[in-house]
Amino acid sequence: MNPTFASSAIRSVDDLRGPAGQLEALLNAGNPAAAYSALVCHPHPLFGGTMHNKVAYHAMKAFGSFGFPVLRFNFRGAGLSEGVHDHGRGEREDVRAAVDWLSNEFNLPILFAGFSFGANVGLRACCGDQRVHGLVALGTPVHAEGRDYHYEFLANCRAPKLFVSGTADKYGPVALVEAAVSLAPPPTELVWIPEADHFFAGQLDRMQDAIHNWVDAHFLAVRPQ
Repeated sequence: MNPTFASSAIRSVDDLRGPAGQLEALLNAGNPAAAYSALVCHPHPLFGGTMHNKVAYHAMKAFGSFGFPVLRFNFRGAGLSEGVHDHGRGEREDVRAAVDWLSNEFNLPILFAGFSFGANVGLRACCGDQRVHGLVALGTPVHAEGRDYHYEFLANCRAPKLFVSGTADKYGPVALVEAAVSLAPPPTELVWIPEADHFFAGQLDRMQDAIHNWVDAHFLAVRPQ
């Protein structure tokens, strides 16, 4: 990836509240002339997932390379966020609160990216929201630690979508991810990273490249209306 812009300006967000209370959040400021803002969601909080997760961090860097302001936050009950884990139900409302915050703060179209649990929850929350112009699912989970993830809702998700997974992802085997992605209408792109595991260990640069190329192809040729 050849970033065109990188902002080191980062600040805590003190006014992001979801239905369960205050949500701990960080904003990478981006470029004042940015055409989009971005939201990144972290993996399962009961298994150590926070906004500081490496995949979430590198997704933020990919969006930040375009100068987009990027918001990351901790789901309810994770880190310093108030509330308790709600098995994906209340977490969808946390995502919607973050979308509201970004929309109010910047009044820009939003690009979403989520990793694992954050991908499923975020897609469910953002699909159909007219403020969200593109969606990225990283390490799309299908079956993980006794939990099944379903994707029938993708049939109504018509914004551009990017799915990035590793061929060695034990939580998203190739055939099951391809079946899930097949439910989504175009434009939809699925990128497989050979031999990458669920966490893209040693392959985070290739994951970033996939995001960068997708953003460049779908969102930079024509500015949003």
